[in-house]
Amino acid sequence: MYSKTEENYLKALFNLAGKNGEVNVNELGKKLNIKMPTVNSMVKKLAEKKLVHYESYKPVRLTEKGKKAAALIIRKHRLTEMYLVEKMGFGWEEVHEIAEQLEHIQSPELFEKMDELLGFPGVDPHGSPIPDKNGKITWPKSSRLSEVPAGTVVTLTAVADSSDEFLKFLNSRELKLGIKLTVTAIENFDGTMTVHYHQHKGVTLSRVVCDKLLVAAV
Repeated sequence: MYSKTEENYLKALFNLAGKNGEVNVNELGKKLNIKMPTVNSMVKKLAEKKLVHYESYKPVRLTEKGKKAAALIIRKHRLTEMYLVEKMGFGWEEVHEIAEQLEHIQSPELFEKMDELLGFPGVDPHGSPIPDKNGKITWPKSSRLSEVPAGTVVTLTAVADSSDEFLKFLNSRELKLGIKLTVTAIENFDGTMTVHYHQHKGVTLSRVVCDKLLVAAV
């Protein structure tokens, strides 16, 4: 069992880690909005618990133990979001802050029951993969809508931005996971895309938006 603060650090390290698994300590401080002396002190404590590899003036890396601990925290968060949407009728833009609080509950049985009641979903309401009870994650194959050529039909599978503002924007356009999009045109100058979906024809989406929409080929 870890403290709430330790869990927040582990989750932030997991989410910030690049392909090599490393995270700059300054970047970690900015993510958590915490001053560097405090960050360095906590990272040292995590290292003492064998959760991270840490050397002064070098990037931090989660150990295998740390990766599993972080994945299990993320599992609780994403299962909670899915439960709030599927079983309690919350909108996908409403669940993040609630899940932030509930993810620190120390009761594996609660989340296993939640998983069972949901039918063991593979992803959360935003399309992000839910780690299994052993902390393993299966990453679905997807690409950014901005990378798709004109004339392609794709399915919206996830969003790379789950902020309230972005999700409310998608709601206003009636864009949700599972919807099929046909890319009809791409503006050479700035990458703006024109798409068709359901009854919506000729909808324009900026490059900023298209970069945040993850899709799979139909």
